[in-house]
Amino acid sequence: MQRPERMLHVVQGEYAITAEPDAVLTTILGSCVATCLYDPIARVGGMNHFLLPGDTGAASEGMKYGVNAMELLINGLLQRGAMRGRLEAKLFGGAAVMSNLSDIGSQNAAFARRFLQTEGIQVVGASLGGDRARRVRYWPTTGRATQLWIDRNDVFTAERRARPAAPPPQAGDVELF
Repeated sequence: MQRPERMLHVVQGEYAITAEPDAVLTTILGSCVATCLYDPIARVGGMNHFLLPGDTGAASEGMKYGVNAMELLINGLLQRGAMRGRLEAKLFGGAAVMSNLSDIGSQNAAFARRFLQTEGIQVVGASLGGDRARRVRYWPTTGRATQLWIDRNDVFTAERRARPAAPPPQAGDVELF
């Protein structure tokens, strides 16, 4: 009997590594980028999810920057028996979901490609850019990935549903802006 899949959600500024055959790493991306790495011999893989390219910022904010997220993911995989020369990468995200903002998505995508090329890690698949969010599922012990495009209205509706309504202010409450 096949074991049920165990979903592990990777949110902004996080990464996950596993060799568990029933694990599926998931994330939702807009302008952020997720890098999925897999070693086919060690059968271990992982995913990161970063918000900004580069490496500036306070140490406490480090995982939101691509360089930190990439280093932690790669080093974590190496510690679990992966070899750099065998790693295969798949990249997702980097969309321009808000037309009135800077194109941080394309900067994130370019950073990820450049970083992996410098590290000698082969990109075997990528879905970068566009103007829509995507939901990614990644099976880290096989390297398989799927992507579901998310309609702009679906994302905003889901965000509104997920946020609980604020309770009405009570007498004496102070509201800060």
